[in-house]
Amino acid sequence: MDDALEVVDVLADSGFEGAITWLLRLVGLVAVLAGLGLWSLTDMGLLVVPAALIVLGLVLLVVPSLLLALAELA
Repeated sequence: MDDALEVVDVLADSGFEGAITWLLRLVGLVAVLAGLGLWSLTDMGLLVVPAALIVLGLVLLVVPSLLLALAELA
């Protein structure tokens, strides 16, 4: 966790934290939409790949904000 906070701190110092945050959020949104599309367009129930895409997308939507908040507190 300390390594991740160091990376976020370096990004915050460089001024690119906003661009990186929005890029990760965009990738997360695409992953969630792809997972939902795969899940709704297949004949089987909940598959492993769509569930993993949805979870990964939700993590990518939330984690950048949490890491930046933790870096500001530290």
